[in-house]
Amino acid sequence: MKAPTRRQRLFLPFCLIALLLLFGAGRLGFILYNSSIESLSTGQFLLTWLRGIPLDLRTASLLLIVPALCSLQTRIPLRPLLVPYYVIVGLCVSVTTVADTVMYEFWKFKLSSVIISYALSPEGATNSVPPSFIIIRFAALAVYWLVVTLCLTALTPRRSAGFRRLWLHCIVIVVLALLPFKVGTAFSSRQSLFRNHASVNPLFAFAVSFGEQGRYQYLPPAECDSLVSNLYPATDGEEELTDTLLSVSRPNILVIQMESFGARFVSELGGEADVASGLSRLIPEGVFFTDYYSNSFRTDRGTVSLQSGIISHPTLSLMREARYHSSLPSLPRRLSENGYTTVYFYAGEMTNMGKHEYLTDMGYDSLYDIARFSHMQRECAWGMHDGTACSRLLRLLREKDTQSPWFVTFQTISSHEPWEVPYDRLPDPVLNAFAYTDECVAQLVDGLRASPLWDNLLIIILPDHGYLYRQTYEDPEFFHAPLLWTGGAIREPRRLSVLMNQSDIAATLLAQMGIPHADFRWSRNVLSTAYTSPFVYCNFPEGIMLRDSTGVSLFDIAAERPVTAIPQEGDPQRTLKAKCILQTFHTLLFP
Repeated sequence: MKAPTRRQRLFLPFCLIALLLLFGAGRLGFILYNSSIESLSTGQFLLTWLRGIPLDLRTASLLLIVPALCSLQTRIPLRPLLVPYYVIVGLCVSVTTVADTVMYEFWKFKLSSVIISYALSPEGATNSVPPSFIIIRFAALAVYWLVVTLCLTALTPRRSAGFRRLWLHCIVIVVLALLPFKVGTAFSSRQSLFRNHASVNPLFAFAVSFGEQGRYQYLPPAECDSLVSNLYPATDGEEELTDTLLSVSRPNILVIQMESFGARFVSELGGEADVASGLSRLIPEGVFFTDYYSNSFRTDRGTVSLQSGIISHPTLSLMREARYHSSLPSLPRRLSENGYTTVYFYAGEMTNMGKHEYLTDMGYDSLYDIARFSHMQRECAWGMHDGTACSRLLRLLREKDTQSPWFVTFQTISSHEPWEVPYDRLPDPVLNAFAYTDECVAQLVDGLRASPLWDNLLIIILPDHGYLYRQTYEDPEFFHAPLLWTGGAIREPRRLSVLMNQSDIAATLLAQMGIPHADFRWSRNVLSTAYTSPFVYCNFPEGIMLRDSTGVSLFDIAAERPVTAIPQEGDPQRTLKAKCILQTFHTLLFP
């Protein structure tokens, strides 16, 4: 009998080392590709790579359990048996590594199960980037896939050396696979979130993100429910108002949902100067909420928070999950029950993330998108430019029947990747796109002011969410946003500093109109005597944030550690409140 070769005896350690090197190459690619977010020195990269090795070891060992078990069989044709498995491993490693690297530029969080919702509506990604962008990334994916597959195949012997030679290596592989390292714990909370994300193995992070159900358990259910009931107290929807904003009880209502237009672009909220000059002109004419916060990070979440008066979930898109629609409250439906006709206007396609089905289920009478206007040609990646959309909407509103009140939501498009707009005021393409949307909205308001509609009109201007312009989620200001109520129906201009969320608009608006809102459990009337503990709650797939009068805390729910606390010493009660809100909301969705 021939003695086993070196490859037969040592192929498992060789494969383990190869995977560690390939993971390291992927980490280097992640750091270089996203250097515009944070540039690491050679020393910082080496430290990040070293901190990521334990999780890489665990991930590589998990991938090698199947080869290890196969190798225990004596003299079997090992390589032919494992090649199909290596093809699958190579695909998983390459897809998660490349997708994590590319998507981080846009999302600033690790690849997780959240991507599945957006992958099922790929037009959202393909509209944002040119075809060449997608082709180059798929080419990189194919090369990485080929390298991983060929390396593992080349290191695997044709035949196994059998149990007697390899049992010790197999035990080591199993032990390494059980290492207690978790996602996002390589660095302390004093380090940047980017370095923690760079140290995390993307395949491992993606795999464990599917274990979300039952994951958010921070307090015993009864104790948690008691705390949340105090934060969101039940009312009869007819509580006493502390302020009256409207001069009429049944105004026509236009909601302008500005794409990604967070506080970062509004100088009155500490943002970039001279971007939202139109808003700056409109703010003194209306009621401006200076402490308003979006609930989440994407349009599908923000739209549901506004239309259904409900907080968002870090990883679940309620817009896409039609099974929840029947249980959601609806602002347009409630207004329809009180004599309003309801319209949603979006100069793009309502196919992304189940938007059309959600809006239909919320009871909108009419949905206008680009398909509704056969004579209109697509002007940009997403549909019609905001200038064209605003002109068309203005004509539509002027033609509406004024005998019955109406509620119209208008969603803008242009302040979004790829930032291509028919406008050239600012040299930065991102800021220029936001400035274009701002000018279009201001011109729309001016057009309505000059029409007979103005005197009985309430216009609510807000974004669906913010945009990470030279920011990361460590900055709570990402969620800070402008909220302006204007129009002839406003009693008098003013600024209000009350803390409120996107989900609170439904109850606050309905209360101003004298319409009950008791079924909007997660929506608070912030201008009522019952609103005694003001706070805002926000989230994204890896974190939750709560701000109240004592400060702000942001908590990483993946790594289970604090990220940001202002004041610096933090307040554990803020984090506990945020955890309990998430736990209660999650339990309602996944009982």
